[in-house]
Amino acid sequence: MEEREPIRLDDRIYLIDGFDLGVPDRTGTYVLDEAQLTIVETGPSPSVKHVKKGLESLGYSLDQVRYIIVTHIHLDHAGGAGLLLKDCPNAKVVVHPRGEKHLINPKKLAAGARAIYGESFQELFEPIIPVPEERLLLKADGDTLQIGPECRLEFLDTPGHAKHHFSIFDPVSKGIFTGDTVGIRYEHLARDGVQLFLPSTSPNHFNPNTMQTSIERISDLNPRRIYYGHFGMTEQPQKALDEVSKWLDVFVEEGEQALTEGKGYDELSRRMLGKVRKYLQDEGIPDDHEAYIIINLDMQVSALGIIDYFKTIQQ
Repeated sequence: MEEREPIRLDDRIYLIDGFDLGVPDRTGTYVLDEAQLTIVETGPSPSVKHVKKGLESLGYSLDQVRYIIVTHIHLDHAGGAGLLLKDCPNAKVVVHPRGEKHLINPKKLAAGARAIYGESFQELFEPIIPVPEERLLLKADGDTLQIGPECRLEFLDTPGHAKHHFSIFDPVSKGIFTGDTVGIRYEHLARDGVQLFLPSTSPNHFNPNTMQTSIERISDLNPRRIYYGHFGMTEQPQKALDEVSKWLDVFVEEGEQALTEGKGYDELSRRMLGKVRKYLQDEGIPDDHEAYIIINLDMQVSALGIIDYFKTIQQ
Protein backbone atom coordinates (compact mmCIF):
# COMPACT_ATOMS: atom_id res chain seq x y z
CA MET A 1 0.00 0.00 0.00
CA GLU A 2 1.43 3.34 -1.05
CA GLU A 3 2.05 5.80 1.77
CA ARG A 4 0.81 9.36 1.51
CA GLU A 5 2.10 12.50 3.13
CA PRO A 6 0.11 13.90 6.07
CA ILE A 7 -2.51 16.42 5.01
CA ARG A 8 -1.83 19.89 6.36
CA LEU A 9 -5.08 21.49 7.55
CA ASP A 10 -3.47 24.64 8.93
CA ASP A 11 -0.21 25.70 10.54
CA ARG A 12 -0.66 23.38 13.56
CA ILE A 13 -3.07 20.57 12.65
CA TYR A 14 -2.29 17.67 10.32
CA LEU A 15 -4.28 14.62 9.24
CA ILE A 16 -2.64 11.21 8.76
CA ASP A 17 -4.49 8.63 6.67
CA GLY A 18 -4.52 5.28 8.51
CA PHE A 19 -5.82 3.28 5.50
CA ASP A 20 -8.45 1.66 7.69
CA LEU A 21 -10.12 -1.29 5.93
CA GLY A 22 -7.22 -1.11 3.48
CA VAL A 23 -8.63 1.92 1.68
CA PRO A 24 -7.61 5.59 1.64
CA ASP A 25 -9.66 8.43 3.09
CA ARG A 26 -11.57 6.25 5.52
CA THR A 27 -10.18 6.85 9.01
CA GLY A 28 -7.77 9.56 10.07
CA THR A 29 -5.44 10.49 12.92
CA TYR A 30 -5.11 14.18 13.73
CA VAL A 31 -1.82 15.66 14.93
CA LEU A 32 -1.84 18.86 16.97
CA ASP A 33 1.53 20.57 16.88
CA GLU A 34 1.57 22.04 20.36
CA ALA A 35 4.07 22.13 23.22
CA GLN A 36 2.52 18.85 24.38
CA LEU A 37 2.37 16.94 21.10
CA THR A 38 -1.14 15.51 20.88
CA ILE A 39 -2.86 13.13 18.49
CA VAL A 40 -6.59 12.44 18.18
CA GLU A 41 -7.62 8.88 17.21
CA THR A 42 -5.24 6.01 16.49
CA GLY A 43 -7.41 3.98 14.16
CA PRO A 44 -7.21 0.17 14.44
CA SER A 45 -3.88 -1.56 15.05
CA PRO A 46 -3.12 -2.08 11.32
CA SER A 47 -3.21 1.73 10.97
CA VAL A 48 -0.51 2.30 13.60
CA LYS A 49 2.33 1.76 11.12
CA HIS A 50 0.89 4.55 8.98
CA VAL A 51 0.50 6.83 12.01
CA LYS A 52 4.16 6.26 12.92
CA LYS A 53 5.34 6.98 9.39
CA GLY A 54 3.19 10.09 9.28
CA LEU A 55 4.64 11.41 12.52
CA GLU A 56 8.13 10.68 11.24
CA SER A 57 7.52 12.55 8.00
CA LEU A 58 6.35 15.54 10.06
CA GLY A 59 9.64 15.45 11.95
CA TYR A 60 8.37 14.06 15.25
CA SER A 61 9.80 11.22 17.30
CA LEU A 62 7.48 8.92 19.19
CA ASP A 63 8.91 9.98 22.54
CA GLN A 64 7.61 13.50 21.85
CA VAL A 65 3.98 12.32 21.91
CA ARG A 66 2.34 13.36 25.19
CA TYR A 67 -1.35 12.67 24.64
CA ILE A 68 -3.19 10.11 22.52
CA ILE A 69 -6.88 11.09 22.62
CA VAL A 70 -9.57 8.66 21.48
CA THR A 71 -13.07 10.06 20.98
CA HIS A 72 -14.55 6.66 21.82
CA ILE A 73 -13.31 3.13 22.14
CA HIS A 74 -14.69 1.45 19.01
CA LEU A 75 -11.82 -0.41 17.39
CA ASP A 76 -11.69 1.68 14.22
CA HIS A 77 -10.91 4.71 16.41
CA ALA A 78 -9.04 3.35 19.42
CA GLY A 79 -8.13 -0.25 18.61
CA GLY A 80 -4.53 0.74 17.98
CA ALA A 81 -4.11 2.75 21.20
CA GLY A 82 -2.33 -0.02 23.13
CA LEU A 83 -0.04 -0.87 20.22
CA LEU A 84 0.95 2.76 19.60
CA LEU A 85 1.39 3.46 23.29
CA LYS A 86 4.08 0.77 23.53
CA ASP A 87 6.35 2.96 21.40
CA CYS A 88 5.36 6.31 22.95
CA PRO A 89 7.03 6.13 26.38
CA ASN A 90 5.96 9.61 27.50
CA ALA A 91 2.33 9.47 26.36
CA LYS A 92 -0.98 8.93 28.10
CA VAL A 93 -4.21 7.79 26.46
CA VAL A 94 -7.11 10.18 27.06
CA VAL A 95 -10.51 8.50 27.12
CA HIS A 96 -14.11 8.96 28.25
CA PRO A 97 -14.69 7.50 31.76
CA ARG A 98 -17.07 4.88 30.32
CA GLY A 99 -14.31 3.66 28.01
CA GLU A 100 -11.68 3.10 30.68
CA LYS A 101 -12.44 -0.53 31.54
CA HIS A 102 -12.61 -1.52 27.86
CA LEU A 103 -9.13 -0.20 27.11
CA ILE A 104 -7.74 -1.94 30.19
CA ASN A 105 -9.47 -5.19 29.20
CA PRO A 106 -10.58 -5.11 25.54
CA LYS A 107 -11.95 -8.68 25.36
CA LYS A 108 -15.62 -7.66 25.36
CA LEU A 109 -14.97 -4.91 22.83
CA ALA A 110 -13.17 -7.32 20.55
CA ALA A 111 -15.95 -9.89 20.84
CA GLY A 112 -18.53 -7.31 19.76
CA ALA A 113 -16.51 -6.33 16.71
CA ARG A 114 -15.83 -9.97 15.86
CA ALA A 115 -19.58 -10.62 15.81
CA ILE A 116 -20.02 -7.88 13.19
CA TYR A 117 -16.95 -8.41 11.01
CA GLY A 118 -16.65 -12.21 11.24
CA GLU A 119 -13.74 -13.72 9.33
CA SER A 120 -12.39 -10.27 8.45
CA PHE A 121 -11.87 -9.37 12.10
CA GLN A 122 -8.26 -10.50 12.44
CA GLU A 123 -7.09 -8.76 9.28
CA LEU A 124 -8.89 -5.52 10.14
CA PHE A 125 -8.22 -5.18 13.87
CA GLU A 126 -5.56 -7.45 15.36
CA PRO A 127 -3.56 -7.15 17.54
CA ILE A 128 -5.64 -5.50 20.27
CA ILE A 129 -3.33 -4.68 23.17
CA PRO A 130 -4.60 -3.58 26.61
CA VAL A 131 -3.68 -0.11 27.86
CA PRO A 132 -2.16 -0.09 31.38
CA GLU A 133 -4.46 1.66 33.85
CA GLU A 134 -1.70 4.00 35.03
CA ARG A 135 -1.31 5.33 31.49
CA LEU A 136 -4.94 6.34 31.10
CA LEU A 137 -6.24 9.87 31.63
CA LEU A 138 -10.02 10.20 32.00
CA LYS A 139 -11.87 13.28 30.80
CA ALA A 140 -15.54 13.83 31.58
CA ASP A 141 -17.96 16.49 30.39
CA GLY A 142 -16.57 19.98 30.97
CA ASP A 143 -13.01 18.84 31.67
CA THR A 144 -10.07 20.51 29.95
CA LEU A 145 -6.52 19.65 28.95
CA GLN A 146 -3.77 22.23 28.50
CA ILE A 147 -1.55 21.14 25.60
CA GLY A 148 0.01 24.48 24.70
CA PRO A 149 0.41 28.04 26.03
CA GLU A 150 -2.72 29.15 24.20
CA CYS A 151 -4.48 25.83 23.77
CA ARG A 152 -6.70 24.33 26.43
CA LEU A 153 -8.78 21.57 24.88
CA GLU A 154 -12.37 21.24 26.14
CA PHE A 155 -14.18 17.89 26.42
CA LEU A 156 -17.91 17.45 25.84
CA ASP A 157 -19.93 14.33 26.57
CA THR A 158 -21.59 13.56 23.22
CA PRO A 159 -23.47 10.23 23.28
CA GLY A 160 -25.77 8.93 20.58
CA HIS A 161 -23.30 6.88 18.57
CA ALA A 162 -21.78 5.46 21.76
CA LYS A 163 -22.18 6.09 25.48
CA HIS A 164 -18.38 6.26 25.84
CA HIS A 165 -18.01 9.13 23.38
CA PHE A 166 -16.74 12.64 23.91
CA SER A 167 -15.93 15.41 21.45
CA ILE A 168 -13.00 17.77 21.81
CA PHE A 169 -13.18 21.50 21.15
CA ASP A 170 -9.97 23.18 20.06
CA PRO A 171 -10.18 26.89 20.99
CA VAL A 172 -7.33 27.90 18.67
CA SER A 173 -8.93 26.73 15.41
CA LYS A 174 -12.47 26.97 16.85
CA GLY A 175 -12.88 23.44 15.55
CA ILE A 176 -14.27 20.31 17.17
CA PHE A 177 -13.16 16.70 16.86
CA THR A 178 -16.41 14.75 16.75
CA GLY A 179 -15.39 11.13 16.15
CA ASP A 180 -18.64 9.53 14.92
CA THR A 181 -21.20 11.53 16.91
CA VAL A 182 -22.25 13.81 14.06
CA GLY A 183 -21.65 11.31 11.33
CA ILE A 184 -19.31 10.46 8.50
CA ARG A 185 -17.87 12.72 5.81
CA TYR A 186 -17.08 11.06 2.50
CA GLU A 187 -13.82 12.45 1.14
CA HIS A 188 -14.17 10.27 -1.96
CA LEU A 189 -17.29 12.26 -2.92
CA ALA A 190 -15.92 15.63 -1.78
CA ARG A 191 -13.17 15.29 -4.39
CA ASP A 192 -15.94 15.24 -6.99
CA GLY A 193 -17.64 18.29 -5.52
CA VAL A 194 -20.35 16.50 -3.51
CA GLN A 195 -20.49 16.84 0.26
CA LEU A 196 -22.27 13.94 1.96
CA PHE A 197 -22.68 13.62 5.72
CA LEU A 198 -24.43 10.48 6.97
CA PRO A 199 -25.11 9.45 10.58
CA SER A 200 -23.21 6.48 11.97
CA THR A 201 -25.80 4.38 13.79
CA SER A 202 -23.81 1.25 14.55
CA PRO A 203 -24.72 -1.10 17.43
CA ASN A 204 -25.02 -1.34 20.32
CA HIS A 205 -25.34 2.12 21.92
CA PHE A 206 -27.06 3.94 19.07
CA ASN A 207 -29.86 6.20 20.28
CA PRO A 208 -31.39 8.71 17.85
CA ASN A 209 -32.64 11.02 20.59
CA THR A 210 -29.29 11.40 22.34
CA MET A 211 -27.56 11.67 18.97
CA GLN A 212 -29.84 14.54 18.00
CA THR A 213 -29.16 16.22 21.36
CA SER A 214 -25.43 15.92 20.74
CA ILE A 215 -25.81 17.36 17.23
CA GLU A 216 -27.67 20.33 18.68
CA ARG A 217 -25.09 20.80 21.42
CA ILE A 218 -22.29 20.97 18.89
CA SER A 219 -24.34 23.33 16.74
CA ASP A 220 -24.81 25.63 19.74
CA LEU A 221 -21.02 25.93 20.04
CA ASN A 222 -20.98 27.51 16.58
CA PRO A 223 -17.67 25.91 15.60
CA ARG A 224 -15.76 27.04 12.55
CA ARG A 225 -14.72 23.51 11.66
CA ILE A 226 -15.68 19.90 12.29
CA TYR A 227 -12.90 17.32 12.25
CA TYR A 228 -14.36 13.87 11.46
CA GLY A 229 -12.97 10.49 12.42
CA HIS A 230 -14.19 9.41 8.97
CA PHE A 231 -12.69 11.50 7.29
CA GLY A 232 -11.28 14.98 7.08
CA MET A 233 -12.61 18.43 7.83
CA THR A 234 -15.50 20.65 6.86
CA GLU A 235 -15.53 24.42 7.18
CA GLN A 236 -19.30 24.46 6.63
CA PRO A 237 -20.25 22.97 9.99
CA GLN A 238 -23.86 24.12 10.17
CA LYS A 239 -24.66 22.77 6.72
CA ALA A 240 -23.06 19.46 7.71
CA LEU A 241 -24.96 19.26 11.00
CA ASP A 242 -28.27 20.07 9.31
CA GLU A 243 -27.65 17.36 6.72
CA VAL A 244 -26.72 14.64 9.19
CA SER A 245 -29.78 15.50 11.28
CA LYS A 246 -31.98 15.16 8.20
CA TRP A 247 -30.50 11.78 7.28
CA LEU A 248 -30.90 10.60 10.87
CA ASP A 249 -34.65 11.17 10.59
CA VAL A 250 -34.74 9.37 7.24
CA PHE A 251 -32.86 6.32 8.54
CA VAL A 252 -34.93 6.02 11.71
CA GLU A 253 -38.16 6.32 9.72
CA GLU A 254 -36.97 3.58 7.36
CA GLY A 255 -36.12 1.43 10.38
CA GLU A 256 -39.57 1.85 11.89
CA GLN A 257 -41.21 0.97 8.58
CA ALA A 258 -39.04 -2.10 8.04
CA LEU A 259 -39.79 -3.46 11.50
CA THR A 260 -43.51 -2.81 11.08
CA GLU A 261 -43.36 -4.94 7.94
CA GLY A 262 -41.40 -7.66 9.76
CA LYS A 263 -38.25 -7.03 7.79
CA GLY A 264 -34.69 -7.43 9.08
CA TYR A 265 -31.48 -5.47 8.84
CA ASP A 266 -30.63 -6.74 5.32
CA GLU A 267 -33.78 -5.17 3.90
CA LEU A 268 -33.29 -2.02 5.97
CA SER A 269 -29.72 -1.70 4.69
CA ARG A 270 -30.98 -2.06 1.12
CA ARG A 271 -33.59 0.66 1.63
CA MET A 272 -31.15 3.05 3.29
CA LEU A 273 -28.66 2.50 0.48
CA GLY A 274 -31.42 3.17 -2.03
CA LYS A 275 -32.20 6.53 -0.43
CA VAL A 276 -28.54 7.54 -0.48
CA ARG A 277 -28.08 6.29 -4.05
CA LYS A 278 -31.04 8.35 -5.27
CA TYR A 279 -29.62 11.46 -3.58
CA LEU A 280 -26.21 10.92 -5.14
CA GLN A 281 -27.69 10.20 -8.57
CA ASP A 282 -29.40 13.58 -8.38
CA GLU A 283 -25.99 15.09 -7.56
CA GLY A 284 -24.47 13.49 -10.66
CA ILE A 285 -22.61 10.65 -8.90
CA PRO A 286 -22.55 7.41 -10.93
CA ASP A 287 -23.66 4.14 -9.33
CA ASP A 288 -20.17 2.65 -9.74
CA HIS A 289 -18.42 5.46 -7.84
CA GLU A 290 -15.61 4.27 -5.53
CA ALA A 291 -17.40 5.80 -2.52
CA TYR A 292 -19.92 2.95 -2.59
CA ILE A 293 -17.25 0.54 -1.34
CA ILE A 294 -17.50 2.36 1.98
CA ILE A 295 -21.14 3.47 1.82
CA ASN A 296 -22.32 -0.13 1.35
CA LEU A 297 -20.51 -1.22 4.49
CA ASP A 298 -21.72 1.81 6.44
CA MET A 299 -25.34 1.10 5.56
CA GLN A 300 -25.02 -2.53 6.66
CA VAL A 301 -23.49 -1.64 10.03
CA SER A 302 -25.87 1.30 10.57
CA ALA A 303 -28.88 -0.90 9.79
CA LEU A 304 -27.74 -3.32 12.50
CA GLY A 305 -27.65 -0.46 15.02
CA ILE A 306 -31.09 0.83 14.09
CA ILE A 307 -32.70 -2.61 14.35
CA ASP A 308 -30.89 -3.14 17.67
CA TYR A 309 -32.22 0.18 18.98
CA PHE A 310 -35.84 -0.59 18.15
CA LYS A 311 -35.63 -4.09 19.59
CA THR A 312 -34.18 -2.64 22.80
CA ILE A 313 -36.95 -0.08 23.31
CA GLN A 314 -39.61 -2.70 22.56
CA GLN A 315 -38.43 -4.96 25.38
